[in-house]
Amino acid sequence: MKIIIINGPNLNLLGKREPDVYGNQTFEDFFSQLQSRFKEVQLEYFQSNIEGELISKLHEVGFSYDGVVLNAAAYTHTSVGLGDAVKAIATPVVEVHISNTHKREEFRHVSYISPGAVGVILGFGLQSYVLAIQSLLQK
Repeated sequence: MKIIIINGPNLNLLGKREPDVYGNQTFEDFFSQLQSRFKEVQLEYFQSNIEGELISKLHEVGFSYDGVVLNAAAYTHTSVGLGDAVKAIATPVVEVHISNTHKREEFRHVSYISPGAVGVILGFGLQSYVLAIQSLLQK
């Protein structure tokens, strides 16, 4: 099974950015733990702060991978283009958020990704990624 985790803007700053919201672990360290935990899965990771690069990556993997775990970060609430890309591909996408977006600012309560996703996991910190991978393995 081949799954890619795609992270959007500012998630490259995990471990430094707002540790009270996002924790103090870098995603690279966490990704190593995921690879050790899910040895039966070919896990890949991609991060970009650029909306078009995220869309292009979805197009690239969207017909050949078994699953996408997508944390579009702030683009979740603003990008019709990313939402359309999720709907356009055949690979199932699980939308993930580290924080509970419904406990945050009102604009974060809207997701352009959710209508095309097979599911949404939010509010469990980095554990949200684990839950997303487990859900894809069960499909």
